[in-house]
Amino acid sequence: MRVFITGGTGFIGRALVPRLQRDGHSLVVWARSPRRARDLLGADVDIVATRAPAPALGEILSGCDGIVNLAGESIAGKRWTRSRRRRIVQSRVQLTESLVTALTASVARPGTLVSASAVGYYGNRADEVLTEDSTPGDDFLADLCSRWEATALQAKDLGVRVVLLRAGVVLGRGGGALTPMLRPFRLGLGGPIGSGRQHFPWIHLHDLVTVVATALTDASYEGPINAVAPEEATSRMLARSLGRSLNRPAVLPIPGLALKAVFGESSIVLLGSQRVAPRRLTSHGFEWEFPTLQAALDDVVRDRAATIGRLPVSAEAVERGAAASRDRARHDAPYELRTRTLVDAPLDETFAFFSKAENLGLLTPASMAFSIQGAVTPMQAGSTIDYRIKLGPVHVRWRTRIEEWVPGRAFVDVQEAGPYTFWRHEHRFRADGPRTVVEDHVVYIPPFGVLGRMAHRLLIAPALRRIFQYRSDIIRLRFGSTAGVT
Repeated sequence: MRVFITGGTGFIGRALVPRLQRDGHSLVVWARSPRRARDLLGADVDIVATRAPAPALGEILSGCDGIVNLAGESIAGKRWTRSRRRRIVQSRVQLTESLVTALTASVARPGTLVSASAVGYYGNRADEVLTEDSTPGDDFLADLCSRWEATALQAKDLGVRVVLLRAGVVLGRGGGALTPMLRPFRLGLGGPIGSGRQHFPWIHLHDLVTVVATALTDASYEGPINAVAPEEATSRMLARSLGRSLNRPAVLPIPGLALKAVFGESSIVLLGSQRVAPRRLTSHGFEWEFPTLQAALDDVVRDRAATIGRLPVSAEAVERGAAASRDRARHDAPYELRTRTLVDAPLDETFAFFSKAENLGLLTPASMAFSIQGAVTPMQAGSTIDYRIKLGPVHVRWRTRIEEWVPGRAFVDVQEAGPYTFWRHEHRFRADGPRTVVEDHVVYIPPFGVLGRMAHRLLIAPALRRIFQYRSDIIRLRFGSTAGVT
């Protein structure tokens, strides 16, 4: 299928893109900033600017088989002022109206529209069990979701199958609801929100994008779908499970009155209760990869893809470096990072993906603001790539040179300019039947000498583990894989 996506650069969209590519779909992403979208989504996506006129959008949709509508400004974390309410509505309802208008003008229409909604449709309902047939609530979020869904359903009159995804709280790495929670929980300062008794409908990010992928191609999916996991949870269960995943206590409650004072009406996102049941997903026989909350949180917050340790200065990985690099490496004992991933794709397809510099952005967390600078040339021995990344609050430039290039087997990049004193990354690929073993071996020396070594344990090593775990997650979505460490 050729699939048109709105919201493709968001938290869910960046996971959906590789998941749909894994199924062989070609993708068109509607984005406000085409350059930023290219940096985030890689080489194998067509980008269309949102400023394209309606007739042009209709023509683009005529060439697509399906639409996934994910766009929408975040509803959490800020007060719902009048202007913010207006932006929240515009980013969902009015954008969906634009799609329906373009569909009306299309000569040939896509067969399917999968449009996002949320469990906020049901409002605050305490312990009532909520299925897809339950009535909507009567607060701002419920009204927003009702209008959003009604607008999307207009496409049904045009012969388009419409699926409405009423998603729960999405748990995933690199964004979503967990990100602001992790810092206090890692410090042992987390706990249940409010009373802790309110129901917390949730779903793992990988399961959500699999629901989308399934709904695009399975004609039995139609109308509202509660995109939540089968295991019920409360705020107290969330806190306890997250503490267990992080090996930290999680007993300090966050008072509901404090949240209401800070966030006003928007605190309902955290304090409201929706006991949502995935009745239709269950009846369709959908298989969750993460059916339990503990398994989902363990996957999201534990960084197990990479091992990091000290490397003796005489190690072969350093000795093979250029003379100047060897001299710098001997000044401080370097560190090494290793990962090993078994990818469910043949060697030629896997190597082709990794050998495109543009795909570096897709493999990098969005918080690092990865951006290639200048023209991109094909990878080969001696070629260089210039890019910018964000490390904490600081934007830094990085120039990498391809030191070794063996098509279909390996390549090695070394830092010529950047934040590290020394950085050498060896990528190796080998066939394992129809699958591919991908191995990374990084030898590096942090900057600032003694201070860098002190910072390594507390800051640098954890950051590298998170970066390579995110990379492993994207590989898993793109190809299907079994990740491991050596």
